[in-house]
Amino acid sequence: MRALLPHLWPKDKPSYKLRVIAAFIVILLGQVVSLGAPILLEEVVNGLDQSNPAVIAVATITSLVVGYGIFRLLSVAVPQLREFLFARVGQNAQREVAIDVFRHLHALSLRFHLERRTGGLSRIIERGIRSIDFLFRFLLFNIIPTFIQLGIIAVLFSIRYDPVYAVIAAVTVIVYVWFTVASTEWRLKFRREMNQQDTEANTRAVDSLLNYETVKYFNNERWEADRYNDAMAKYQEAAIRSNNSLAIVNIGQSLIFNAGIVAILILATRAIAAGEMEVGVITGISLIMMQLYQPLNILGFAYREIKQSMIDMEKMFSLQKVEPEVEDRPDARPLAVDGAAIVFDNVHFRYEEDRPILKGVSFAAQPGEKIAIVGHSGAGKSTISRILYRFYDIDEGSVTIDGQDIREVTQDSLRAAIGMVPQDTVLFNETIGYNIAYARPGATQTQIEQAAQMAQIHDFVAGLPKGYDTVVGERGLKLSGGEKQRVAIARTILKNPPILILDEATSALDSVTEQGIQTALRNVAESRTTLVIAHRLSTIIDADRILVMDDGKIIEQGTHAELLTKGGDYAELWQRQQEDRQAAE
Repeated sequence: MRALLPHLWPKDKPSYKLRVIAAFIVILLGQVVSLGAPILLEEVVNGLDQSNPAVIAVATITSLVVGYGIFRLLSVAVPQLREFLFARVGQNAQREVAIDVFRHLHALSLRFHLERRTGGLSRIIERGIRSIDFLFRFLLFNIIPTFIQLGIIAVLFSIRYDPVYAVIAAVTVIVYVWFTVASTEWRLKFRREMNQQDTEANTRAVDSLLNYETVKYFNNERWEADRYNDAMAKYQEAAIRSNNSLAIVNIGQSLIFNAGIVAILILATRAIAAGEMEVGVITGISLIMMQLYQPLNILGFAYREIKQSMIDMEKMFSLQKVEPEVEDRPDARPLAVDGAAIVFDNVHFRYEEDRPILKGVSFAAQPGEKIAIVGHSGAGKSTISRILYRFYDIDEGSVTIDGQDIREVTQDSLRAAIGMVPQDTVLFNETIGYNIAYARPGATQTQIEQAAQMAQIHDFVAGLPKGYDTVVGERGLKLSGGEKQRVAIARTILKNPPILILDEATSALDSVTEQGIQTALRNVAESRTTLVIAHRLSTIIDADRILVMDDGKIIEQGTHAELLTKGGDYAELWQRQQEDRQAAE
């Protein structure tokens, strides 16, 4: 609630504060209006009572009936005015919280996102955001008004009828609320289990659909359906237990409130029989109690849902409590690039405490140099690019760009200076033009096409029926691997950064296309410092220096010719690839 109050009472939006105040005034007015109708109808019944010597005139009765109708109309219209006043405040709160959570998730470390399951995460956020509006509406417009109405009814009963009626009504409400709270706490374990199974089922569905091709490759449609059915079966059982417990609670609530009404009506009928009250009192008291029962009946549901909303929001807000693993220092300054010289000095890094990845890596890339990094899988090649991007902070040593430690500059300025063409290109489910322009939002169509031409994909795109407006599908599945990588290359070209990282950038391309792309990449890499993480050694022959990594260390370095002359690991790897190539031909 502390997290939500600033959104309910925003400091920088006085008009929203006025809306909240006006909504509460309308709530108070609505409670008074809603009780006026039963009293008017009571007077109508009293006027029609033939045993009453002071029979009210027909015109007066008609006026009372019309007044009753007006009050009934107002009792419906006033809550709508409250909705009109508060709707903008509630929707604004949802939007602001959603944006805060969204921004925070993007600020969290790569490690957090690698360990989370996207389907479950999206479900938590969805339920949390939906709960905000529900909480506002029921807490402010149901629970609080119900207790206000109880106070008004207690005063009305004491003055108009008998204080004992007020006592019975108050006791009924107190017992009703106690039972609702106690039974809801009992039910919450079933609801938590139901939510847990719902999240699990949704996660399995999302994971399966995102990996549609993999499912097809292994004919595992039935396996995936069985896994989803298993999760849904557990959800079904939890939902049944939750619904059964709800039935028990509803019966108990009805029993308590009806007992209160019966007790009051017994006293009222005795008083009427004794001539102490007029017969219309039965109508007035019944309607007033039913007027109280309506929000109380919703209160039982509202309390259960509010508790659940609290749980849903707690999970969502717990995401905001996760501290980013990598944060800018308070005195961080923008990176000033002048040549883009990169230096790794005795860098040690581990993903887990017992899993060292880099063990004292040192190398320097001078401005404009092309440095290639090769080695067996797991040697630590891609880790170097992640460290340079500062997805992780190193354990020991330093990484500098033009003499500036990357831990002392802002992450925004650091990442703005680096362009990445990853091995596994994932595209947004948008158009080709959107995906290329993502590097520079607001880029002109001419700039997008120039980047596509340099990446040798313009002709392909221009030949499509919708051209650059062609939607690439979920994760770019409508494009081939080579086409996706060329889009990624075009995107990086459009970014025009002083530092390039090519992580197996041409691994999905055929030999002819690869040669063209290599030419384009050489043109782009001119006057830029470039790190190339390569598997195909034929793509990095022209590198200014090649670093050979093994088990987190640099074991060899030099030009292609120098490393072949040494006859070490690089020469062995080169020979093996040449033999594989000849065998394939």
